[in-house]
Amino acid sequence: MNGMFIDRKDAGQQLASRLGEFRRDDVVVLGLPRGVVKVAAEVAQALDAPLDVIVVRKLGAPSQPELGVGAVGEGGVRVINKDVKRLMGVTDAELATIERAETIRVRRRAARFRAGRGPASLSGRTAVLVDDGVATGSTARAACHVARAMGAERIVLAVPVASPDVVELLRTDADEVICVRQPPSLGSVGQWYDDFRQVTDDDVVELLSQKPMRVSDARIDIGEVTLLADMAMPVNATGIVIFVHGSGSGRRSPRNVHVANVLNDAGIGTLLFDLLTEEEAADRSNVFDIVLLAQRLIGVTRWVRAQLGSEVRIGWFGASTGGGAALWAAAEPSADVAAIVSRGGRPDLAADRLGAVRAPTLFIVGGNDEVVLRLNRGAAARMNCPNELSVVPGATHLFEESGTLAEMTERARDWFVQHLSP
Repeated sequence: MNGMFIDRKDAGQQLASRLGEFRRDDVVVLGLPRGVVKVAAEVAQALDAPLDVIVVRKLGAPSQPELGVGAVGEGGVRVINKDVKRLMGVTDAELATIERAETIRVRRRAARFRAGRGPASLSGRTAVLVDDGVATGSTARAACHVARAMGAERIVLAVPVASPDVVELLRTDADEVICVRQPPSLGSVGQWYDDFRQVTDDDVVELLSQKPMRVSDARIDIGEVTLLADMAMPVNATGIVIFVHGSGSGRRSPRNVHVANVLNDAGIGTLLFDLLTEEEAADRSNVFDIVLLAQRLIGVTRWVRAQLGSEVRIGWFGASTGGGAALWAAAEPSADVAAIVSRGGRPDLAADRLGAVRAPTLFIVGGNDEVVLRLNRGAAARMNCPNELSVVPGATHLFEESGTLAEMTERARDWFVQHLSP
């Protein structure tokens, strides 16, 4: 590696390793677009914190635009370096003209990057401002002032590389400065990266639209067995869906993983787990032991509740026999579930208990899955809770036909968004 960092992702990861103490609920990570957002995204992921931009524009000297006389940011904030202004002979009139133009650009870029969303609330919070490297410091200083004006209680400026004298300068504006490397002579920021390619506006919009998530591998003890699970929890999620896979499948079912990814994009947490241990799955009688499977689901749900607290709403997504297990479990008087989706489910496995299910239930069945469609139609008619039967035309049991998996997933997502939202 010729530079100090491989690319912005590497720089973000090295920077995040210095910021562990800020992994708490009151932190917002702010990147200065465009390239910096790639660094900030890694920091936000590591801190389990929301990611936003803080838009500032350098006020370049008329005769030397790359030299910053100052900067402007959102909310009418401006920072002027009077020494540079005097040395470059910039008049007040020239500066006013530059400032008007750059203020318009600030407003346009903020609207473009956020795609209609408002800025993240900073009131009373810690703002971690991220840059990919600081040369003169004027833009970073302006960002500190903007964040302070937006109500941030504490400003932490985090950068992969800057010279020691600039770091000291920045401490006059930030409450704390974290810098990975402080070379005596910085030169250009780009020379400290092997890959410093341009980042587009579209790249920034995509990064900001992604939901930062807490992702973890879990081992859940249920009685005398330990079940493996994969959990993903978007920051600020108000609901989580527990997946109950079908016979012969597991937590890595491609269809369930696809649905989970779509739910995560919608801001809903997911937990996929193996209903049976490897030894138990080898016995085919366990695969259809609906009582055993339902009890496992109930145990895992209790574990999730203990991890996430009382405010998070829980949904169940059951596939095939897993749908039957979810309905069996939902009939328990103490069932802790706010919504159910059964995909190609086997409600006949819980036939005697359907009338006791209280959670709103969506049955999704392929139009060409004739036997299962008949079973689900009969089950829907026997239930007393709010329920719908949703038929995907042209789909068979596994939704392998073109477009049918996406259609099924969208219907499941919409059901959970409706019933798991506050």
